Amino acid sequence: MICPFCTLPPERVIDSNAFGVAIRDGFPISPGHTLIIPNRHVGSFFELEGNERAQLLTLLDRAKTVLDAEFKPHGYNIGINDGPAAGQTVPHLHIHLIPRFTNDRPDPRGGVRWIIPEKADYWSHR
Repeated sequence: MICPFCTLPPERVIDSNAFGVAIRDGFPISPGHTLIIPNRHVGSFFELEGNERAQLLTLLDRAKTVLDAEFKPHGYNIGINDGPAAGQTVPHLHIHLIPRFTNDRPDPRGGVRWIIPEKADYWSHR
């Protein structure tokens, strides 16, 4: 299988540094949904070397600055699906930066906890 992140067309890249690239997600959850992807083909965040990790986080910060100016979101979800059990479908690490907007969901409390809905609402003591 050819890795879609190892063969990205250059026109998809919106920012880059020596260790990675930023692209807009092909199947965005919200306007501006961005992916930070290492140049090196690794499957897990925990396989990154220290400087590589730092430089990907620099790209994450820069992407947030761009999204703040372009879309003016009210918050963000930052996520990594690390391994098939966590929902990773492309076996090349990528960090999701998902802009969030007031009222994009009736009750956003719990955020990423909604991946297991019966455990998301911990505040109402159901």
